[in-house]
Amino acid sequence: MTNTRITDSEILERRYPVLLREFSIRKGSGGAGQHRGGDGVIRDIEFRIPLQVSILSERRVYRPYGLNGGEDGACGLNLWVRNVEKTTWDRSLARFHDGDAQDDDKEYEERHINLGAKNSAAMKAGDRIIVSTPGGGGWGAAGLPSLAQNRVHDTDSWRKGSAAAREDAALQA
Repeated sequence: MTNTRITDSEILERRYPVLLREFSIRKGSGGAGQHRGGDGVIRDIEFRIPLQVSILSERRVYRPYGLNGGEDGACGLNLWVRNVEKTTWDRSLARFHDGDAQDDDKEYEERHINLGAKNSAAMKAGDRIIVSTPGGGGWGAAGLPSLAQNRVHDTDSWRKGSAAAREDAALQA
């Protein structure tokens, strides 16, 4: 996986021993403005075998900034979801007296660990990583109409024809 393109889930699952549980747009992560910032994406990846995973990402602490009065986008987040054995004092005491408990007796719970922007972790089979990419910052003050909505025609901002033709059109107007 890279940060420069979006790999299709089918290709990702075929090339690596993973299951892509979610791949969706992160609604509302773009900053507000005259032109709203783009929304990020969410990828929930489950590992099918034990392996080492490394992540190198940005904008996990500082929000992507908006320009010309636009609001900042949302920060990204990298979560490691681990299935850990749920233990209680009574269960631990019983194990101490009777030896290891059978696998049927074990209960598991999910623990969420923030990996930060740059990290490496040893995943077990069944562990997951949820990568939430940041949204983009907005441009322009919120509430103003979009510049694209003000145009009558898409080609209004284009320079048309030769310089001589533009001068002739200006003289005729």
